[in-house]
Amino acid sequence: MNTQTHSLRIKDFNLVIFGGNGDLSKRKIIPALFHRFAAGQLKVDFEIFCLSRSPQDRAAFLKEIEGFLGKVDAKKVKAFFEHLFILEVPKNSSEHYGELKSRLEAHPGRQSIFYFSVPSAAFSEICTALKETSLNKENSKVVLEKPLGHNLKSSEEINNIIAGAFKERQIFRIDHYLGKETVQNLMVLRFANHLFERAWNAENIENIQITVAESLGVEKRAGYYDKTGALLDMVQNHLLQLLCLIAMEPPSSLNPDTVRNEKQKVLESLRPFTKKSIETDIVRGQYTRGSSNGKKQNSYLEDIDAYDSETETFVALKTYIDNWRWKNTPIYLRTGKRMKKRYSDIVINFKELPHNIFQDTQHPLRNKLIIRLQPEERIELVQLSKIPGPGGYRFKPISLKLDFIDSFKDRMPDAYERLIMDVIRGNQTLFMRYDELAAAWRWIESITDHWRKCTPLKLYESGTWGPGDDILEDNTEWKTSPK
Repeated sequence: MNTQTHSLRIKDFNLVIFGGNGDLSKRKIIPALFHRFAAGQLKVDFEIFCLSRSPQDRAAFLKEIEGFLGKVDAKKVKAFFEHLFILEVPKNSSEHYGELKSRLEAHPGRQSIFYFSVPSAAFSEICTALKETSLNKENSKVVLEKPLGHNLKSSEEINNIIAGAFKERQIFRIDHYLGKETVQNLMVLRFANHLFERAWNAENIENIQITVAESLGVEKRAGYYDKTGALLDMVQNHLLQLLCLIAMEPPSSLNPDTVRNEKQKVLESLRPFTKKSIETDIVRGQYTRGSSNGKKQNSYLEDIDAYDSETETFVALKTYIDNWRWKNTPIYLRTGKRMKKRYSDIVINFKELPHNIFQDTQHPLRNKLIIRLQPEERIELVQLSKIPGPGGYRFKPISLKLDFIDSFKDRMPDAYERLIMDVIRGNQTLFMRYDELAAAWRWIESITDHWRKCTPLKLYESGTWGPGDDILEDNTEWKTSPK
């Protein structure tokens, strides 16, 4: 994907951040742009406009952002801040967009990038105001943060609103998981290594496991999270996008639509759930009081200050992709909050050898490929090796590791850095097309239509690995705590 990305030139731009004084803007978006600027990648004319509903003290605002930049060159920070402006926009209406319009039109040759770092409920009025003020020009782009609706119908409504102001080629639906270095490396791992691509099918792979475990609770997202839950917050987007990259067929090229066509085929091939399979193949959970690192933790109900919520904070499910490559290969997806440890990984479990000549060993003769996404990014291939010494064949799993921190000494860019640069360049490879989003929603709705009636909510203590994984009786390895 890098070849495709770097074939597109970085052009002059104006970036407008709706919700510019919000947490995402200060923690991720602006620091991402600074680090690309400090690395010498933004050698173009640009300005960043942070839109705020209320007046902001510039000095205090910049000092807060500085706190998220790490140890950096003060001169570069000062130079970068010269490109940063705060605009007060009390309402998203054309009469309040006058200053923004004049600022953007002062440089007509620049592309305008509108970053919607706001709830989707505000998308309609923003798009309407941009259209009424003629700011949705041919060289404009819009970046959308999730969630994009709560079901297929609401997603379609949001898309129709945005489509009224921007063409599909101008829309970038961002998922920060796809900007992680290890996720990027999935394409190279699969399609540039003969060893893996030849073995990447149901004939050789026993199962695929994708886990995103979070040690934190809902924190400041209680209002949003209680209306959403783990299934919509994580599975519908992050986990399904990871699955697409793992399971897709080789694209004919790295053209964005060619890659996204293959991802959509995976989503269309996911086996829909039925009432029966929901009962046997899905676990729903909610965290209760517990402890982590010696610190007492509240329950979910205490965190949201409501005691009648049935919202899940944990979900584990088993599904299948109904195509030739993956026929009858179980795929396990799991995510949860207030887990014992924060980590995200993809595990490819290969099948055992058809014949075991080492009859006296109890260890399964199986390899696995572990792709760790966080907190440390690495790839490791687990193989069996003989333990030195006499007395027959004794085995021990040995990992061949590619640790990005050890192997590449330069600073590891944050996922938002890569994705925002792709927006500036106009590369949509790592962004969802709307038909992908619709396909994901159709599969999710095969669950949500019935699961609250079919799947009882199981409670689990904070600081543990979640409720009992009944769906994993055929795969005890998933119950093993990560190292």
